Amino acid sequence: MTSPKTLRWGLIGAARIAASALVPALRATGSTMVAVGCRDVERGAAFAAMHGIAHVDSYEGVLGRDDIDAVYIALPNHAHLPLTLAALAAGKHVLCEKPLALNAAEVAQMQRASAASGKLVLEAFMYRFHPQIDRLRELIATAALGRLKWLRGSFTYSLRDMSDVRWDPALGGGALYDLGCYPLSLMRLLTQAEPEVLNVASRLTDPAIHNGSVDHAAHATLRFETAAGRVFGHLDCAFSLPFMCHFEALCEDGILRLDVPFAAKNVESLLMRGDVAERFAPCDPYALMVAHFEAAAQGEAPLRWSLAEAHAQAVAMDRLLALAMSSPTA
Repeated sequence: MTSPKTLRWGLIGAARIAASALVPALRATGSTMVAVGCRDVERGAAFAAMHGIAHVDSYEGVLGRDDIDAVYIALPNHAHLPLTLAALAAGKHVLCEKPLALNAAEVAQMQRASAASGKLVLEAFMYRFHPQIDRLRELIATAALGRLKWLRGSFTYSLRDMSDVRWDPALGGGALYDLGCYPLSLMRLLTQAEPEVLNVASRLTDPAIHNGSVDHAAHATLRFETAAGRVFGHLDCAFSLPFMCHFEALCEDGILRLDVPFAAKNVESLLMRGDVAERFAPCDPYALMVAHFEAAAQGEAPLRWSLAEAHAQAVAMDRLLALAMSSPTA
């Protein structure tokens, strides 16, 4: 038997997430990293030397190579749309960091470009590929603890470097884009419904800092109308608070709880079913995501999450952001 063919990859951007997540994932799947694209030539060269990548080029140079099948985009949020469109036009499949785009209209542009090119685009929500998520979905779908009633999710950490792109509105910064998208995505996944945003309490940065404001903390209340009945969701996100990452599904007869829902890379994780713990061995959800994406790109399996799903996520994010930016909490 021969091993499945892997894709030849180009990395667009030398961000920390590329080094810590995608490079190890591509190594784990046996994929080839052909080139890295970086605006800063010296930084790109250092990144390539550290990770054994043969070629360094501009973004455009990487996209123009005929020995690359797919690209991973690890740039600030505002650059996701133009680089995704350019990659599709160059005949490359695209794995792009979340959020896929700044709004639903941008995702719609990606949908049209993907259809025209015949190439795939996947929003890199790696948490969805961890086995604990499939198990949580199964328990809720089968009403193992009765009907789902409430969902609660939090993702926060302290980001003190004010030069970080997450603080900059011109680069698509903000806590909802960076962190709130995770519990929102999981709530949509579990309910198989789109939320009505009931309210958002947010705190915004001083517009004088970056010539505009972003949300550095937000709390939202959501309502999902499902086939089994109404479900409420509460999500918290911030990069101005201490670290917290948890998710709970409150059902009629008990609570399902994930201790590390969105950051379970190479650590043992627990799914609490009332007082009973289901343990999941350490794994790399990024590697699982890459393996699935490669199989889909080669026609071996459909993408588990399409651009239509990404568009629905962006529509929900647009609603959250509109309220967060229009009615901040003092």
